[in-house]
Amino acid sequence: MSNLMHANMACIEFLLKVPENLSKPSKRWRRAVATIYYSRALLSTSPKRNVDIMSPKNFQQLQESGGVDSIASALKTNLNDGIHGDEKDLVNRHEAFGTNTYKKPPSQGFLHFVWEAFKDFTILILLFCAALSLGFGIKQNGPKDGWYDGGSIFVAVFLVIIVSSLSNFRQSKQFEKLSKQSNNIKIDVIRGGRRQEVSIYEIVVGDIVCLNTGDQVPADGLFVDGHSLQIDESSMTGESDHVGVDRAQNPYLVSGTKVADGYGKLGLAVAFLVLVVLLVRYFTGHTRDESGRREFNGSNKNVNDVLNAVVRIVAAAVTIVVVAIPEGLPLAVTLTLAYSMKRMMADQAMVRKLSACETMGSATTICTDKTGTLTQNQMKVTKVWLGQNLLEQGTTSEIDADLLAFVQQGVGLNTTGSVYRGSSSSSDYEFSGSPTEKALLSWVVLELNTDMQKLNQGCTILHVEAFNSQKKRSGVLIKDKENNKVYVHWKGAAEMILDKCSSYYDASGNLKPMNDKAKETFEQIIQSMAASSLRCIAFAHKEVVHKENEVMDQEKLTDDGLTLLGMVGLKDPCRPGVKKAVQDCQNAGVNIKMITGDNVFTARAIAVECGILQPGDDINSAVVEGPEFRSYTDKERSEKVDKIRVMGRSSPFDKLLMVQCLKQKGYVVAVTGDGTNDAPALKEADIGLSMGIQGTEVAKESSDIVILDDNFASVATVLNWGRCVYNNIQKFIQFQLTVNVAALTINFVAAVSAGEVPLTAVQLLWVNLIMDTLVALALATEKPATELMEKAPVGRTEPLITNVMWRNLMSQALYQIAVLLTLQFKGESIFGIGSKVKDTLLFNTFVLCQVFNEFNARKLEKKNIFEGIHKNRLFLAIIAITIILQVVMVEFLKKFANTERLNWGQWGVCIGIAAVSWPLGWLVKFIPVTDKPFFSYIKWQNACFWNKN
Repeated sequence: MSNLMHANMACIEFLLKVPENLSKPSKRWRRAVATIYYSRALLSTSPKRNVDIMSPKNFQQLQESGGVDSIASALKTNLNDGIHGDEKDLVNRHEAFGTNTYKKPPSQGFLHFVWEAFKDFTILILLFCAALSLGFGIKQNGPKDGWYDGGSIFVAVFLVIIVSSLSNFRQSKQFEKLSKQSNNIKIDVIRGGRRQEVSIYEIVVGDIVCLNTGDQVPADGLFVDGHSLQIDESSMTGESDHVGVDRAQNPYLVSGTKVADGYGKLGLAVAFLVLVVLLVRYFTGHTRDESGRREFNGSNKNVNDVLNAVVRIVAAAVTIVVVAIPEGLPLAVTLTLAYSMKRMMADQAMVRKLSACETMGSATTICTDKTGTLTQNQMKVTKVWLGQNLLEQGTTSEIDADLLAFVQQGVGLNTTGSVYRGSSSSSDYEFSGSPTEKALLSWVVLELNTDMQKLNQGCTILHVEAFNSQKKRSGVLIKDKENNKVYVHWKGAAEMILDKCSSYYDASGNLKPMNDKAKETFEQIIQSMAASSLRCIAFAHKEVVHKENEVMDQEKLTDDGLTLLGMVGLKDPCRPGVKKAVQDCQNAGVNIKMITGDNVFTARAIAVECGILQPGDDINSAVVEGPEFRSYTDKERSEKVDKIRVMGRSSPFDKLLMVQCLKQKGYVVAVTGDGTNDAPALKEADIGLSMGIQGTEVAKESSDIVILDDNFASVATVLNWGRCVYNNIQKFIQFQLTVNVAALTINFVAAVSAGEVPLTAVQLLWVNLIMDTLVALALATEKPATELMEKAPVGRTEPLITNVMWRNLMSQALYQIAVLLTLQFKGESIFGIGSKVKDTLLFNTFVLCQVFNEFNARKLEKKNIFEGIHKNRLFLAIIAITIILQVVMVEFLKKFANTERLNWGQWGVCIGIAAVSWPLGWLVKFIPVTDKPFFSYIKWQNACFWNKN
């Protein structure tokens, strides 16, 4: 390395040591200079001053800069212990080199959503009609009185735009907040020799980051140490092949990469018919003005009057489209999902994809992991077998010294975990890694009195074969410095390791052959531990004979002819409340299937403990091993999958096969997973549920919902929320269809028979505002009810609009049509009022009918529509706001809303007519309905007709 490079390194070391007595400006200048020196130090040895060692990857430049070791030295990073990591050091590095964040594009402002709302085609037509109406009105009646019709439509349209834009703007902000939480990934770093978990935003330049399979590389960096590291760079390059990373040829790690191993509606037709009918009636002289004169009388009619009338008719027809097309449905769905997402966060579930909430409500099967989901994921070694002898606690002194050394090597070196001890005098240890690794390390250190520092110094690790989900074991090739011998150590599922052993040690260290009788004894020991819900791990080794100068970093470790060192049983207790959660799901008609890599006996014991398996279940058909399930033919698998409750010793491919088979049979499948290899099953499932604590980033990105506490009880909660979302959407659809059917029928019948539309454009837009925003918000905030988990799941083929909904909405719509048409044609004679008061009475009654029907919409099947209403203050507030605004519309906005003031008696009539919807809704719910879809009867009748002919 050049002298200039050495000088620059020295400068960095000096400049990073910021004296406390310096002022803030001086500190910042000092750190800025350090940054400059750091950059120059990396580039100074190259003739091309603009070359960057990271982008593009420039291995030659890296070598000329002194390699990884020199850069680590320049950054004051110890490759074993990491940076110092105290608060002062972190502040200095943050201010000198910046934070591990990037500038995000600015979020969309409120005006963006207003502009998007203006792009709606029907809104544009209404604005055009309003402009024409405004122009013709002013020209015909003057500015003082001619602006009312056009201006009213303008105000109504702008009100709809503002309300919808505001709602979308708020939801956008909420999604941004949730996105920020989901991107806050945790990663392990080493600081001061201690392994600790930090946010990726807290990583500083110089940090040593620990990466495991499935982790996301949190920042650009250089490879320091590891074995067989493969990186998925598809997010950067688009190539699916994994890239090998090593110190010698390709030490580059790039941020963001991962560690591998439609509209047709009835409403349009009605609007078109209304438009045609009104135009025909107008031009044939069948429509009359307020004085009773014909509006059109051929050539004697003023052109402006004709155009004004046509614009009014078109505006009315377009407004019907606005009301008829359920534009409020997406808003209702969005509001429901957004509200649910926020509440689900408090229930330990983070939704990554909105549609997953609704889909989860239709789930019929949940395929769940065992470890960490049904259990606490807090492993502890409770049984130890050396040979065929059960080792009692505290009797380690009786173990043969050589056997003890081998066991210490097999556990302490064949691990992805680590042990931290503050000082040699400290008795407190910190164990990191997976729960299994932590339990084993805790046992070997605390029970077997292993000095990990001495163990690591006494052996050299030549090669590592990471845990494989197919083989269910991991291996390590080591060289013992003391006797210069090379050993291969294997650790994994007990029956897998046992199958590879040809001999074993007894507790005294004597080598014995693994004959059939001995193997049968060990198999019984494994089954007895598994029956006690213990995870069985075995250790085995073998001396590898090699020549003096032979390179021992083999690509594949030998795994035959091993000698069994011992076996341990790890206890992972079931989570509190998991049995009730399983029972709740089963009562809701959802099948629970446990899929685990553990021994089938362990899996069965846990399944019984959790309530997945019941005493009367046929074990032969309810429990299966992965390899057996894999060997079935497609027909056999399809026949047997319904009865399977537990799959033990499974691979990720078996889980994927299970999901595919269930989906082919029509089930809506939810799957939990935490590992990288679970990604295919999570993607294939209708709902992928990843684990927030133990889950890898690959698993999380492949999932729809992240269970933050890894608890199955939270999965059951998500199921209940999913059903609540689905139910709330159904409530809104029932309410909106009632309004649509009533409004379309009244306007169409009135237009055809009388040549006029009783509900004006402004009034219909007001009703549309109630439907699209206020009611959507009111019904979206209904919380999950207990009865939702007492019904069978909807499934994949059930119609969204059920027979119960058809019964409810048709009864209310027919009542409203009957009452409102009576008011339209007989209202003046019945109440002795003029046409304008009659129209106001009709409009007011129509709106109040919707207000009362909102209460009916709260409960699709229950007769008591007021149950729990005191808990939903937002619903009551929206009802109050709607009534207040309606009073303002009728009593104070006469010219704007084209209404007349009503007296107390007339208000009483409106309220009385609307209130009938409550007892009507109660009586209708006594009418039984079948489960057969409504439209299937029409299809059946058609089929009968064609068969007869």
